[in-house]
Amino acid sequence: MDKDGVLQAIFDDDPLGLLKVKPKTNVNSTADERLLSSFEEINAFIDKAGRVPEANMADIAEFQLATRLNSLQSDLEKINLLKHYDRHHILLSAIDQVGEPQVEYSKPKEINSLDDLLSDDSLGLLGSDDASLFDFKHTQKVEERESADFVARRKPCRNFEKYESLFKQVQEDLNSGKRKLVDFQQSSLEEGAFYVHNGVLFLLESIILTQKEHYKADGTRVREDGRTRCVFENGTESNMLKRSVEKILYANGKVVTHKEEDINQDFSKHFNAVNENDSSTGFIYVLKSLSENDDIANIDNLFKIGFSTTAVEERIKNAEKEPTYLMAPVQIVCTWECYNMNAHKFEQLIHNFFGKHCLEVDVFDTKGQRHTPREWFIVPLSAIEKAVELIMSGEVGDWCFDGSVVRKK
Repeated sequence: MDKDGVLQAIFDDDPLGLLKVKPKTNVNSTADERLLSSFEEINAFIDKAGRVPEANMADIAEFQLATRLNSLQSDLEKINLLKHYDRHHILLSAIDQVGEPQVEYSKPKEINSLDDLLSDDSLGLLGSDDASLFDFKHTQKVEERESADFVARRKPCRNFEKYESLFKQVQEDLNSGKRKLVDFQQSSLEEGAFYVHNGVLFLLESIILTQKEHYKADGTRVREDGRTRCVFENGTESNMLKRSVEKILYANGKVVTHKEEDINQDFSKHFNAVNENDSSTGFIYVLKSLSENDDIANIDNLFKIGFSTTAVEERIKNAEKEPTYLMAPVQIVCTWECYNMNAHKFEQLIHNFFGKHCLEVDVFDTKGQRHTPREWFIVPLSAIEKAVELIMSGEVGDWCFDGSVVRKK
């Protein structure tokens, strides 16, 4: 039996159908949609450059578009499909030249240089109407991958009975209004706090830091990071990186606030009686914006109230590059060093106290992405100092800010 016969016999002897593989189909878009998308890239180039793309080896992207256009101009069927989208008349003028397609047989093109090799695209590899090599249409965005990873990395929590009553209590507090759901900010992540991601409540039980926040020699900020232990109300747990948890919560998550009475008790118990054996847990700071934007500079009594685990001077040295500082330099107005307590809770009390006077503004970073900072308040400095004093003494629950002064309820 000849070789072809042997191979055919092997393929025919397939009782389980393992060799009968159906060709893959593209469920994301039709061939016509891909063709139109590839042609629109050529239109977009002409819109921007004011000319048709040329086979310019100095620019591989333009070379690819030129090759694609040349392929389209020689295909009457594709011209007819695209003629209604040919706003620059780069295809319609080719119809008369093309006419009825002719079948021609020619000798193989002689290849003598790299230009000959790249321009000899007989298989349409450089000018295909399929998705471009550089169009990652089937690659998930970073946020989507991290969100999926956040779910995929979960495993059953062996001692879930230890947490079950906590989740029930938090749900009751949310229903009664003792706790609220607020937008997540980068500084909102803390051990022992509850969060909601895609509608699922979870507890961030611990954070084991492996990388401290620092700045590189070129001024690039490197945020602190490490492994977390997150326990979910559905009986699972995860050990995602701290930065990954921050990113997926920032994209689609909420913070469950602490009960105000618990925070007050914590501060009245731990804020005082600091001695040399105690360690600093961070800094509460008040900043003033030095922005030259009239919409910001013309606002009186505009202050940012925030928290930093590092020295405030170090934290703000690249303020003009960070949306949380309104993409502008800032001036330190005053700071408080925190001991024996969770400084994030201190910050949260401040924000709850002045919440109705939070600045509503959209800020765009250097990549054009929109951000909405939530730590800028339009309140007098004297009111901020009074609120801090009341939090330290544990009396803040009996006071409120009426828009002009801090007064008893």
